[in-house]
Amino acid sequence: MRDMTVGSAQGHLWKYALPVLLGNWLQLAYNAVDSVIAGRFIGKEALAAEGIAAPVMNLVILAVSGLCIGAGVLMSEYFGAGKWQKLRQSMATMLLFGAGASGILMVICVGLAPYLLQAMDVPPEIFEMTVVYLKITFLGLPFTFFYNALSAGLKSIGDSKTPLKFLAFSAVLNAVLDLVFLGVFRFGIVCSAVTTVVAEGCSAVLAAGYLTVKTKVLCPTRQQWQIKREMLWKILSYGGPTALQQAAQPIGKVLIQGQVNSLGVTAIAAFQTVTKVDDFACIPEQGIAAAISTYVAQNRGAGKQDRINKGFFAGLRLEACYWLMIGTVTFFFRKTIVSLFIAGAEADEVVRLGSRYLLYMSVFYLWPAFTNGFQGFFRGMGKMYTTICGTLIQITVRTACTYVLAPAGGIVGIAFACFIGWSAMLVFEVPYYFRVSRQMCQ
Repeated sequence: MRDMTVGSAQGHLWKYALPVLLGNWLQLAYNAVDSVIAGRFIGKEALAAEGIAAPVMNLVILAVSGLCIGAGVLMSEYFGAGKWQKLRQSMATMLLFGAGASGILMVICVGLAPYLLQAMDVPPEIFEMTVVYLKITFLGLPFTFFYNALSAGLKSIGDSKTPLKFLAFSAVLNAVLDLVFLGVFRFGIVCSAVTTVVAEGCSAVLAAGYLTVKTKVLCPTRQQWQIKREMLWKILSYGGPTALQQAAQPIGKVLIQGQVNSLGVTAIAAFQTVTKVDDFACIPEQGIAAAISTYVAQNRGAGKQDRINKGFFAGLRLEACYWLMIGTVTFFFRKTIVSLFIAGAEADEVVRLGSRYLLYMSVFYLWPAFTNGFQGFFRGMGKMYTTICGTLIQITVRTACTYVLAPAGGIVGIAFACFIGWSAMLVFEVPYYFRVSRQMCQ
């Protein structure tokens, strides 16, 4: 456990954020492993199929994780205020409600998968492959929920190291299974999806075991294993807007993917590759934002308003440092990075398109570093609808600009669309931050 209501803000954020960053990298690494192995051992069609499936899959998975993130903020407040009974009750309510909701959602998503891909105008030569991959991946949705819910509970009390250990195990397991079944036995894309589900299941089981045995402060008593209506309402009031916010991003990506699909299989494969790099840049920035949220929420629960802005600015410094690192690596090694994902005669054009995109994005990644920092602050302050507004502004502007810029500029046009969307989001967030800060001082 980590009590962030006392001690150095910079120290707390760094010690909390580092395991989260490592966890993000591991999560992204085992997603990237699927793409690297699929592209090298199955071909660019498999790489393109996984790229098309990713935003559809993320639409649901991020909505589920958004519910958990929002509930985690509420639990951080209870932890900061020392309300232990409510902390455990919120965990029980979230797990019970989420178990039923994720099961229903899994059935719906598996049934709707072909229709969603038809609406995206997926090329006929990879349509069936993409449907199968997406259906199998959706079967792991309950595992995804349980891991995210249990991880959110642990992070709410300042423990960001333990979820990293479970994620590390599942990442290594996923990579080994992929290498064996795809690289050695040359099984197809079905196996790639199955290994991902198995890895997710293992991380969920490990997290559940740890919570039961080692974290009594979070583990509900037998009497608390019920859905309390008033607690569920609170969780939904925090987690619902965050789930909508998380879902809005992949909805925009689905629309953007539809525009990319019109550019051909080679452009799809190139875009699938560079979006993996985008994830390595932006998702860890969201991890730092999660540290800001936990810090702000704990101090808000403890009534220590004077510590909140200190933590926020310390978080922005961490965001800027991360951008400097990832932007530098992306700029100098962009061609090498893209070439990891593809081999063979078709590789040259994919590498050319992908490296041009990353040339611009290596600079543009600074913008989501700051937007994520502000989002972390607003979420920790309980301003959930503010985070939704910021995300909707960003994704709406970005999607509209993609449809204008991509036909002429290809995936490079999409890079500039991202930059414009993030800029619009900052125009909204920065003035609102100063308004909230003035309210805290009154």
